[in-house]
Order: sequence, then structure tokens, then C-alpha cells
Amino acid sequence: MAARGTVKASPNFNASADAEVLQKAMKGLGTDEDAILQLLTARSNAQRQEIKNTYKTLFGKDLIDDLKGELGGKFETLIVALMTPPIAYDVTSLRNAIKGAGTDEKVLVEILSSRTPEQVKDIIAAYRQEYDDDLEEDVCGDTSGHFKRLLVILLQANRQKGIQEGNIEADAQALFKAGEEKFGTDEQSFVTILGNRSAEHLRKVFDAYMKMSGYEMEESIQRETSGPLRDLLLAVVKCARSVPAYFAETLYYAMKGAGTDDNTLIRVMASRCEVDMMDIRNEFRRMFACSLHSMIKGDTGGDYRKALLLLCGGDDA
Repeated sequence: MAARGTVKASPNFNASADAEVLQKAMKGLGTDEDAILQLLTARSNAQRQEIKNTYKTLFGKDLIDDLKGELGGKFETLIVALMTPPIAYDVTSLRNAIKGAGTDEKVLVEILSSRTPEQVKDIIAAYRQEYDDDLEEDVCGDTSGHFKRLLVILLQANRQKGIQEGNIEADAQALFKAGEEKFGTDEQSFVTILGNRSAEHLRKVFDAYMKMSGYEMEESIQRETSGPLRDLLLAVVKCARSVPAYFAETLYYAMKGAGTDDNTLIRVMASRCEVDMMDIRNEFRRMFACSLHSMIKGDTGGDYRKALLLLCGGDDA
């Protein structure tokens, strides 16, 4: 699985040497941003954690604090994201989404619909450890209705395994009855089925649903629901079909149109570069008339752009 990332562990890794390169890059007048981004994008997250520990041992200072002091803006946000362990990064992102001014539903949707059940369990445990709070309670306090119910189901991290052959038709029928066939939508059926079945099972349900109704699942959701619930249902359906395709689309819409959604761009590039960036690039090229590389290049600038392009890892022109 790990082979689908663009960022890999450096083979001849030396944490002390790396710590010294970073210290030199930040010492004295002016900062050598290029040295910092070249080094950090060429190390795995686990290696960056070692560099961070070694940096403190050698210089008695916190590497992230030093980086924050020297860098600024979106470039700083991206570098700090790369320096954060993946589960801790998800935890911080969720906390900020809930505790900031107003709830950032987009972050809740993206993380909770795309992470594996094991990752969700780790996130819940790390959240409790970091903030002494219950993630589910915090989510419930900040959301409502069927949107809240589906988030709670996803937080149980109890998705069924495999395909229940006997239930494919029944599930498709239940969704059809709850949506297209009904005046007004019975959201509960959507929430229960989409929240609890495995991705493989859901793909078969979507095929059966298409035969039954003449509509793709996504089309029915678009028509039958609205607001954050619609966004979450769509994300769950898209992730069941293909997580890389879901992220390709997320990246595309973060950059398309006026202004860039840099928070989303940073979050996805930082959290997927070691997981499935190769697949995201392939899906991006398949779905849109350009490569991910060319879109990042046209939409960002400076050291921020340089670092993002290194995480992207190549052009599929």
C-alpha cells in the first residue's frame, strides 16, 4: 500500500545531519527556505519526527517553534503540517473545525468519510489524550439532525466487513424507497446503510440502485438532500467508490474558480503524500482536462508552490 505515495523514507537517513542542515538554514540573517523544503519533502513523516527529536537534543530548541519563527503564511502552514504525525494532524484539524468560530463542516466531512475504521479509532483515542474530551460528544454538541447521526455512525468505526450478498437488493430497494420513490426523503435509511456497509458491498448496492432507479446514487443524493448532510452523503458514496478519486475531486475544487481553498489544498497534500498520491494523480488526470501538477503550478506561488509540487511528485501532462 505504502508504495502509492510520492513521498518516501530517505534510504541513507541521518537525523543529526538533517537537524544540522535545518539549523544552518535558519541561523543568522535570512532563512534558506529552499534548503528546508527540499529536505523535509524528501523524508517520511516518521523520519521528520526523528529529526525533530534530534534537533531538540542537539540544540535545546523545538524545531517546529523555530520553523514557525522563520517561515510565514501558507508555506509555514504546509511545513508545520508535514512536521505533524498523521493522527495528530487529523486530531488538530478536527479540533479546530469544531472549536473555531462556527463549525467547519468541510473538515469533518473530509476526514471522517475517508479514513479507515482503524484510523478513526486511533483519532478518537488521540483526541481524548490530547484534549481530555470525547470527540463524539464534541461533534454532537456542534452539529445536528441527520448530518450529526451519520457522523456519529462513522465515529463508531464499525463498518461491516465484506459483501453481504443477501442484502444487496434489499439495501438498494430501501434506498430507492427512501429517496426517488418517496415524496420527501427518508434520510434515516440513507444514513444507516451508507454509514454501516463496507465499500465493496456499497459498490454492488450502487449498481443495483442504478438498475432499479435509472439514477446514479450521487444524482439521487444531489436531488433529495441539501446542506452539510448532502456533502457528507456524497463524500461517503465517493469514498466507497474510490478514495483517491474523492481526493482528486476535492483538490480540483479547492483550486478551481476564483481564489484557492489553501486549507483544503494543504490538508490533502500533506495527509495523502505518503498514502496514495500516485493514485490521486492518476484519477485527477482521468477526471479533469489537466494534471494535478499543472493545476498546482498555475494556482500557487513561491516556496509554497515549490513544496506542493515536490509533494505532488511529478507531472502527468
